[in-house]
Amino acid sequence: MEDTQTVHEYIEKANILIEALPYIKQFRKKTIVIKYGGSFMYDTAIKKCIMDDIALMKLVGLRPIIVHGGGKDISAFLNDLDIQTEFIDGLRVTNESVIEVAEMVLAGKINKEIVQLLQDRDIAAVGISGKDGGMLKVKKKFINGLDIGFVGDIVKVDDTLLSTLLKNDYIPVIAPIGSDKRGQSYNINADHVAYAIAKSLRAEKLIYLTDTDGVYVDPKDPTSIIRRLVTDDVPKLIEEGIISGGMIPKVENSVDAINAGVNSVHILDGKLEHSLLLELFTSMGCGTMIRRAPGSEILK
Repeated sequence: MEDTQTVHEYIEKANILIEALPYIKQFRKKTIVIKYGGSFMYDTAIKKCIMDDIALMKLVGLRPIIVHGGGKDISAFLNDLDIQTEFIDGLRVTNESVIEVAEMVLAGKINKEIVQLLQDRDIAAVGISGKDGGMLKVKKKFINGLDIGFVGDIVKVDDTLLSTLLKNDYIPVIAPIGSDKRGQSYNINADHVAYAIAKSLRAEKLIYLTDTDGVYVDPKDPTSIIRRLVTDDVPKLIEEGIISGGMIPKVENSVDAINAGVNSVHILDGKLEHSLLLELFTSMGCGTMIRRAPGSEILK
């Protein structure tokens, strides 16, 4: 009886591999930009699971790019150094002391930890920030005319370095730090970095690993998740309040990226075990997928 159960278990695993095969073929050599950030970044088991998923993606021929956040680590370091900080509309007010810590933590500590986790899995990865190769040029961001310090809006993406790394079979791991014309460092929202890079490269997919499953009709009802969403529906959903709060800029940027040539955008719960593989390689998927409305054209 035990042997029969074991055989059936292996048959089920084989069926899962067969189901994944057409998706592996479809996405082979395609660029997938993954925004990695949220509370789950600090859970060791989840972190290892996500890195296993990304390693598998790479080994079956996909070209992942990781853009990471790290606000919790920045806050911890600032607290240790007794540097006071505040937030306005969800953005950290960033003076000279804060940007020094942010760059050190993001481009040094977190970035290299992710690179090491991938290399532990025999995956070649290179850790960079948006300053490397002049990749991310920014201008100072203002909120309602208020200067919030060294927080940047992206004005230009030079993807030359990224293209070189992908061509040479490396996974780029990107810290969300850019610079202005004078070389001054700026902290950038990691969601915006992922969106801008996906848009510049016309990536196959942009995936946001977040603390939520996706877009819900009713946030209190887990069965009301919207699995498939077309770009033309977004303005109405925002007007009706179904898409609200911090989800609005994420979804609006998603629509802009899709209009610029990204094939689809996915909002996934990073806490769900193997959410990346479930979304990429199964027919059921998970989270919310946003795609271009049928018949709509890619903007030039």
